[in-house]
Amino acid sequence: MKIAEYSEVLLKDGRSACIVEVLSDTDFLADVGNSPEDWENIYITIDDIDRIVRCNT
Repeated sequence: MKIAEYSEVLLKDGRSACIVEVLSDTDFLADVGNSPEDWENIYITIDDIDRIVRCNT
């Protein structure tokens, strides 16, 4: 699975996330939340991702 910056992904815990920084092939920073008021920037790994919803490459 190739994850690019600004891809939308579904996490295994059911949350949607937007990749904001690709740290490596397996490590990412992502924003989760419903709007800018409640977005949280989190660290995730490839193992946290269930599938890519929309790839931005």
